[in-house]
Amino acid sequence: MENIEERIFNISTPEAFEDTALRVFKHQAANCQVYNLYLHHLKVDPAAVTQVSQIPYLPIAFFKSHEVKSSTASTEMTFFSSGTTGQIQSRHLVTDLKVYEESFGRAFEMFYGKPEDACVLALLPSYQEREGSSLIYMVDALIAQSKHPKSGYFLHNNQALYETLLQLKSQGQRTILIGVTYALLDFIEEFNLDFPALIIMETGGMKGKRKEMVREELHELLTVGFGVPAIHSEYGMTELLSQAYSYGEGIFNCPPWMRIVLRDTNDPLSLLQNKTTGGINVIDLANINSCSFIATQDLGKVHPDGSFEVLGRFDNADIRGCNLLVQ
Repeated sequence: MENIEERIFNISTPEAFEDTALRVFKHQAANCQVYNLYLHHLKVDPAAVTQVSQIPYLPIAFFKSHEVKSSTASTEMTFFSSGTTGQIQSRHLVTDLKVYEESFGRAFEMFYGKPEDACVLALLPSYQEREGSSLIYMVDALIAQSKHPKSGYFLHNNQALYETLLQLKSQGQRTILIGVTYALLDFIEEFNLDFPALIIMETGGMKGKRKEMVREELHELLTVGFGVPAIHSEYGMTELLSQAYSYGEGIFNCPPWMRIVLRDTNDPLSLLQNKTTGGINVIDLANINSCSFIATQDLGKVHPDGSFEVLGRFDNADIRGCNLLVQ
């Protein structure tokens, strides 16, 4: 699509978002085979869709069963979901890595400033130990852009991470530690810090290593263990090329090219106009070459300012609506 990436990453008004989202929808309705088929089964005529509120959302489970592509270009990289052994993994076929780099680069700078102004540390063992992680691709880039000599990964060496954090604190160095939840908990069982300026960004998930915890309990443990006022979070997934960020309290904000919309949990094709709890649908316009309109398996709450909370996940393994395309 002509200059669409430039248009996406320069959205600054609700009107620009609406216009760009409709353009992306028309493109994907015509060029994404599985989405086109899904719309056909729903009896939705793309030409009759004139508002974003009329756009149907593709159940996220289709990333496990189908190739979700809106581009004829060859796949540059395939990102895979983590998934436990024996589970079918989601696959995101990325035909243009520059779009992903633009998306996470702009969003990170928007929320946290330029990576070169910080030391970026990563504690992501379960992600590092598998192939095709979109999170590792992003963190690799942030570490490289940081250029700080101490930036890097700490796989299973909490002692080295502890000593590095003490050194960075003594130097007054702006520091961001991106960590998977269970590894951050493992760290504070060994070490305690008092580093109020440290940004702890948890990526969520115990990955089968620990019992799941409610956010309030988890964040309380981490704030005490690291000696920080709040725990930051990242909301992203294999099927998205954009991330939302939280500065604390589990309240996430999206970059301008991403939006959260709630659907009725009992009627997955109906959107909620009032801001109550519902299923999380994501519009991610950075997904220009796959599908930008996705019904996730998360439950959430959207606030009047567009920020949102993640309240949990659906109990059922796959979202209703997927049976429309059983082959």
